[in-house]
Amino acid sequence: MSYIFVGFAILAAWWIVFIIVGIARKQTPIAVFLIILFFVWAVPEVLLLLSNPEFASVLFIVPFILLVQMMRVIPEYQRGVLFRLGRMQKVIQPGFNLVLPFGIDILRKVDMRTFTIDVSKQEVITRDNVPVIVDAVVYFNVFDPVLAVVKVADYTKSTSLLAQTILRSVLGQHELDEMLSKRAELGQILQRLLDEATDPWGIKVTAVEIKAVELAETMKRAMARQAEAERERRAKVIAAEGELQASEKLAQAADVLAQSPASLQLRYLQTLTEIAVEKNSTIIFPLPMDFLKALTKLAGKDQE
Repeated sequence: MSYIFVGFAILAAWWIVFIIVGIARKQTPIAVFLIILFFVWAVPEVLLLLSNPEFASVLFIVPFILLVQMMRVIPEYQRGVLFRLGRMQKVIQPGFNLVLPFGIDILRKVDMRTFTIDVSKQEVITRDNVPVIVDAVVYFNVFDPVLAVVKVADYTKSTSLLAQTILRSVLGQHELDEMLSKRAELGQILQRLLDEATDPWGIKVTAVEIKAVELAETMKRAMARQAEAERERRAKVIAAEGELQASEKLAQAADVLAQSPASLQLRYLQTLTEIAVEKNSTIIFPLPMDFLKALTKLAGKDQE
């Protein structure tokens, strides 16, 4: 008999705690519901304890199950959207909360953390008619849990499908060279368009990153040949510029030597010194053109 009264006291205290929590959480309908239900249960329970204690102990199960069904715990990274009789009431904050049983209240939990979607590989035809396969990643989070529940059935799947559509449409407007060299700028454009499209769903797209742009093997070989030809062109241009600069310097040197004939003789002697250092067996000594002309004139006179 004493154990039954102790159980009744514990259950009644538990019930009162739930009423206090409902009032503290500003859940007035739940607090009123608990107060009315408490008196509906407590008065018959007290009468049964006085008249038939064994049957009264069986009724302890009913309020226990009822109170357990009303308990809801929401983690810090989630928010709860409360529907009462099908109508949206409010957003439930993290912590211990109470809801009405028997399907009167329906609580939908929404994760507020940042989600990462690996967009499936998309085949895109660029503006210059080059087929490529693009792989991208989308980062987003929910900023309005009510819109994420009421306006869209599955915001994660809807955002992923919308990202695929925008990815194909945007990248198809650019050439291959732009896709390869301006990934950051294209990612910002994708992020802006996707954020504007998902804003009515309560979704904030924080970033869109293009992970990879895959090309066909034939296109890779063509690009390799193009890069090789470009390097050869640059090498030939550099060599031609070197020849041009060398010829300009030689012309300047010739002008200087022409102004001073004695310096040409000194240059001859310097050349001989350089050749002698190499220990060559044959030395070719250049003669001045004036000396050759003089020999030619003497030979002409002898023939006369």
